Amino acid sequence: MSLLATTIRGLAGLYPYEVEASRELVDSVQFVDAPYDAETVVRAGYGAGLIGALVPLPLIWLDVPLVFIAVLVITASLASIHAVHSWPHLQAAFRRTEALGDTPNLIGRAVLRMQIQPSLENAIRFAAETGEGPLSRSLGAHFNRAKGTPHAGLLSFAEEWSEYFPALRRSSTLLATAQDAPEGERARTLDRALSAILDGTRNQMAEFTSAIRAPTTMLFAFGILLPMALIAVVPIIPVTGVTLNIWMFVLLYNIVLPGVLIAASLWLLVRRPVAFPPPKIDRNHPELPDRLWLRAGWGVLAGAIVYVVVKLYGPAYLAEVTAFGTGVGAALLAIYSPILELRHYVRDVEENLTDALYIVGRQVAEGESVESAIDLAAERVPNETGEVFEHAAGVQKRLHTSVEEAFLGTYGALRNIPSQRARSMAALLAIAGEEGKPAGRAIVSMADHLEELEDVEAETKRALVRVTSTLDNTAAYFGPMVGGATVAMADMMSTENFETLEGFEEATTLSTDHLGIVVAIYLIMLVCILIPLSYALRHGMDRTLFGYHVGRGLVSAMVLFVLTVGLIEIALVEPI
Repeated sequence: MSLLATTIRGLAGLYPYEVEASRELVDSVQFVDAPYDAETVVRAGYGAGLIGALVPLPLIWLDVPLVFIAVLVITASLASIHAVHSWPHLQAAFRRTEALGDTPNLIGRAVLRMQIQPSLENAIRFAAETGEGPLSRSLGAHFNRAKGTPHAGLLSFAEEWSEYFPALRRSSTLLATAQDAPEGERARTLDRALSAILDGTRNQMAEFTSAIRAPTTMLFAFGILLPMALIAVVPIIPVTGVTLNIWMFVLLYNIVLPGVLIAASLWLLVRRPVAFPPPKIDRNHPELPDRLWLRAGWGVLAGAIVYVVVKLYGPAYLAEVTAFGTGVGAALLAIYSPILELRHYVRDVEENLTDALYIVGRQVAEGESVESAIDLAAERVPNETGEVFEHAAGVQKRLHTSVEEAFLGTYGALRNIPSQRARSMAALLAIAGEEGKPAGRAIVSMADHLEELEDVEAETKRALVRVTSTLDNTAAYFGPMVGGATVAMADMMSTENFETLEGFEEATTLSTDHLGIVVAIYLIMLVCILIPLSYALRHGMDRTLFGYHVGRGLVSAMVLFVLTVGLIEIALVEPI
């Protein structure tokens, strides 16, 4: 049982009363294949509320105002209940978004199979069996329930998912009618089915990018820019005689603002229509280091070094928090760097896949065998893609295996390359090995389809980068420098340095130490919220991208923050 399931069941045990779950919650729990039922989630939410109410109570011994503690108790309890009850809905939304990103590939595989043999049943079976994820499993389930029927479950599958991806209905209808179309019309109908799904993907993502432009700007303005401006005026507020309480800033910057940013981020993410997630790398992959988690020790070392350096040469009061942020960042970099490097290799394999398919397809269409066409592609296609085809050609020559075994077998070229796109290509080449010359046009079409799909993905990501790049740059670079300058100015405006100003001696100033720690914690939270949001909007929910880029952001944010504070304080004490 996973840690999440164990936690849910444990929290549910704290509230042993009868509850009733909504239909939407039941559907979400079933969609994510959770090992618990919806009623358990409801009871777990109430159990989490009880624990959440207890978390702030130790603050009583820290001389924290009772009103502040009461607000925290109510907020923590309600937030815990809502978080647990909403989690299955969020899981289902994220998984559905990721699944829909495979729609063009799924329809593409069915279309290409029908170009080889105009049998809708064989095409649907091939599309379902050569895919992974919820969409392929759903198509397989509809196919099994509708065996022997004219449309092989395709239209019922399209009806189920068309609420989230309207273009799927039109594309599936065209695909179903292509089976009975005259031979001269069939190819054009299949091309229209592919175009419909690609155009639908492009249009939905263009609408989404346009729709999030204004909310993202508001998120930046009211969640980042305005709070930074407020911090910047903190040093001069005491001059007016206004009394400031550090707990006000703890509540605002370490609880309220992060909570609002998280809520706004989730609101944006659940509205993403489709996602094109990078290839998933299993932690047991043979090319990853053993016991990957042990690499977190580099984070402990980095944190210790930063603590000693800041304690000796920098603002000593920031040593603990900057050491923590840098240590966590270095640990994340150490853990996720090998995974990201392997993923880049997979992307390199996919880079020239369209050229390889085009070469193989042209050769097969001219009457060459698939085996000799693969050998030719190995000679002409450069870089990692060529190496994969060379490997497959070598396996065929040495072991006299089939095309499928040469790519996907025990010694196959793709056995350790988790690329859904490359594996679909190998499955189509295996069919071509059986069908011969008629499959050549389908392979060329697959190359064209892959090229169009890559263009759609690239166009979508470029548009999203223009919208989201400000968020991660602010969290990693701009925010830490502004925050560091503010903390240094707060020290400059202390009564120790400006006690000669008329009326200032009566003012109550904030402790620079406390303000610096609050700002540092706020910057850590910004990195952990905004960078995952930025990359999730571009690529979908992906732990590896989050871990690596959050790690890099934490390291840069903490280094820039402490350097800015230290250098400005030195400049103020010893003007140049």
